[in-house]
Amino acid sequence: MPMRLPLKNIAAAVKTALDEDIGSGDITTCCIARPADQAAGVIRAQAPGVIAGIPVVKEVFCQLDRRVKVQAMKTDGRQVRRGDMLVRITGPAAPIIIGERTALNFLGMLSGIATITAQYVKVLRGTKTRVFDTRKTPPGLRGLVKYAVSAGGGCNHRMGLYDAVLIKDNHIALAGSLGEAIRRVRRGRSSRQRCIEVEAEDMTQVRTALESGADIILLDNFSPARIREAVKLIHGQAIIEVSGGLDLKTIKTAALKGVDRVSIGALTHSAPWLAMNLELE
Repeated sequence: MPMRLPLKNIAAAVKTALDEDIGSGDITTCCIARPADQAAGVIRAQAPGVIAGIPVVKEVFCQLDRRVKVQAMKTDGRQVRRGDMLVRITGPAAPIIIGERTALNFLGMLSGIATITAQYVKVLRGTKTRVFDTRKTPPGLRGLVKYAVSAGGGCNHRMGLYDAVLIKDNHIALAGSLGEAIRRVRRGRSSRQRCIEVEAEDMTQVRTALESGADIILLDNFSPARIREAVKLIHGQAIIEVSGGLDLKTIKTAALKGVDRVSIGALTHSAPWLAMNLELE
């Protein structure tokens, strides 16, 4: 099941997108559409994939005109084929035409993220390794794109800087050493009782993270041989995460015995959109 999508995330994102597209008004549609004109249209998938973003489509037309009716024919997280009907829209013609591109932009982008996530999950099926996203997300749309990852069967890493500890290279440089960075985190009042994750760039840092009691050790850009070495050293003393340079061709190699999770920035920053269109009937 996808994570719950907060309504405020949808409403704010949709308002910004509509303001950006419509501005002072759709001059073409306002000239052509008459107040009494009604329309009915269908959004169809133009390629196979996994759907995400149906609630956002509903919000687009709700903000434009509450008289527009949006009927979902598929639910988020559902695998679809080319030509499948996703949404049926009926009501006043002008808001349907005005909202078309914004609705398709959201649905195509989020479904693309869900689709690529599902492909990674499929590759790792049969292993214990889970697929996680990262904070490499379009500014202002993090809640939406992480929702799409979950719709594709993936897992969400921390939502932001506020809900999890992750010690990275610049933190280590600032503190002077990894050990000192971990000590400072442990002393920090806001971080008490929180899980500590450490990004390790070599085996020396893996050993330091273990000795300092890190809960999660992220192996950053490790080769398969180094991953095996780290797994053997950690030996269940911490959760093992692998990240860096992973794609659908290389991820199976990284998903070695003992690796708990892989984190992939490409899920949210490089996913191709799922092609779809809206046709008036």
